[in-house]
Amino acid sequence: MEKFKNTVWTHLEKRDMEGLKQTLSGAGDLDLINLLHDLPADEKAVVFRLLSKDRALDIFEELDPNSQQQLISSFSEERVIEVFAEMAPDDRVRLLDEFPAKVTKKIIGSLNQEERQATALLMGYEEETAGRLMTPEYVTVKKEQTVKEALEAIRLTAAEKETIYIVYVTDAKRMLEGVLSLRELVIADPEARIETVMHKRVAKVSTDTDQEEAARMLQTLDFLALPVVDKENRIVGILTFDDAMDIIEEETTEDIFDKAGLADLNDRESNRSERLVNGSIMQIWKVRLPFLVITMVGGLLAGVVIDSFEEALEAIAAVAIFIPVIMDMGGNAGTQSSTIFARGLILGHVDTNRFMKHLGKETLVGLSMGALVGLVTGIIASVWQGIPELGIAVGVALAVTMTLATALGFFIPYILFKLGIDQAAGADPIITTIKDISGLVIYFILVTQLLGYLM
Repeated sequence: MEKFKNTVWTHLEKRDMEGLKQTLSGAGDLDLINLLHDLPADEKAVVFRLLSKDRALDIFEELDPNSQQQLISSFSEERVIEVFAEMAPDDRVRLLDEFPAKVTKKIIGSLNQEERQATALLMGYEEETAGRLMTPEYVTVKKEQTVKEALEAIRLTAAEKETIYIVYVTDAKRMLEGVLSLRELVIADPEARIETVMHKRVAKVSTDTDQEEAARMLQTLDFLALPVVDKENRIVGILTFDDAMDIIEEETTEDIFDKAGLADLNDRESNRSERLVNGSIMQIWKVRLPFLVITMVGGLLAGVVIDSFEEALEAIAAVAIFIPVIMDMGGNAGTQSSTIFARGLILGHVDTNRFMKHLGKETLVGLSMGALVGLVTGIIASVWQGIPELGIAVGVALAVTMTLATALGFFIPYILFKLGIDQAAGADPIITTIKDISGLVIYFILVTQLLGYLM
């Protein structure tokens, strides 16, 4: 897979479209789906346009909604209409749910009457129900037909159906009467009537059945599809196995976040991530620039601290050697902690109701690491410069700075989270500013107290 991605990137960078087209034509569907998921929006569009028309549609229907929206936004209006017209009605409805009302109305209006009716039918049902999830492309035969007549009718419409392996039997009023598999139909006596070979007991769900309940039922029964009926027992669609698996995955993820109390957090962080990655330059500036200004001010204040201890630097030049070590180690420790906090919060490993316990443990971790790193670095500084007091100042400053930075790495993101501020953009700049100033102050105070006799 990595080799395939690297080859694609090489073609894209060289703008070798012919070579890229050949590479894509020989790739498997799963490779293409993973590739499109990882590519930036602009490159997604380039790759998608080089696929054959039929394959492009197959791949498009397997992409996640975010990737689908990115591709749609890069298409011309004509291409958008073409893609939507060729999609299965249930997949079309799922994607339309993500679009603004005006866009949805325009796209539906561009469809032909048959496709418009199928889409409108599905959109008329409540969200997260079997009616909204079903596809109206299924195979039915009449119970009065012979097996030979039914097979001929299926042959005429099979190309337009999502699946033909399960055949549903209805009466003249479309009431669901029975079911049989295509295999059973093929091996049956051609002159036998359908009602004599069908199974009369049919597992089914109604249009208002919860989508997860319907999906679980399909999974338990291990069927390829499940019929969806209205209140009068008329079949109006089918729930297919692939759609059911998508729903089970979505609902399971939702349940995990709900149990952890993080459902809203997941949505909020997803929206922030989308804005920071794919938003306009001005949107990104609004989030990131204020925190970078904080870092700049912090850097200037750190300069003021260094300037205040200019005499110490002039008297003992070796003092300056260890400033980068103290600042960098504190910064790395703080970044590690903030990253661990963010990941733990999203995955539910950090319980905000027990935050002080998490903070205490992380501070203890920072203290232990700071003590070890400080001890080793202090010994090196003492031996290197031949000034034991300088080694003590470096070691203690490192230990205190790393402990403080580690604690801030948990504390600052937590405060930003409670205030509803984007922690991804704001935590590290604030941690860096506090850590740099405090670390330098501690270091220079120790140097002044321990090495005053050399000044």
